[in-house]
Amino acid sequence: MKLIVGLGNPGPEYELTPHNLGFLTVDRIAGEEIAVRNRRCRALTGRMRIGNEDVLLAKPETFMNLSGLAVRELLAEYQLRPEADLIVIYDELDLPLGTIRIRQRGSSAGHNGMESIIGELGPQEFLRIRLGIAPEKQLKVVDEVLDTAAEAVKVILTEGPAAAMNRFNRKQDDEAEPESTK
Repeated sequence: MKLIVGLGNPGPEYELTPHNLGFLTVDRIAGEEIAVRNRRCRALTGRMRIGNEDVLLAKPETFMNLSGLAVRELLAEYQLRPEADLIVIYDELDLPLGTIRIRQRGSSAGHNGMESIIGELGPQEFLRIRLGIAPEKQLKVVDEVLDTAAEAVKVILTEGPAAAMNRFNRKQDDEAEPESTK
């Protein structure tokens, strides 16, 4: 089983904020047929199958800076290992809006939710999908990045992390270096 955790803050006042892209991505992965509303280990959860993998989708009900509590409890309850079974999806201020970056390890880079998870788990080796939210929020781009992040999770689970990194860790067209003039 794989545990896919989307980070965000609970409550309607946070529902459509840039910092809730993790929650929104989990909802996009779940689609119409799966409800992510079972309460388990301080999180709303839902189960589904992607490719050959059983998947537990989770949205911690703690606030962002306590996300690690829910993640640690879910991993323990389902006897999962972070380095093999965990994917965390969250917003990243340092990436341009519409950018997606998949990594297998790394620091929290100051993200409160990631600091909480690393603080609870210890090791920093688990898959993470960072979704760029800088500089401004544009709903069309956000909608597209949610589709891309949901697809990235499916590729990770069906083809592996390396294939997903090769496919999704690309610069956006507007980030491309300008041609030099002669």
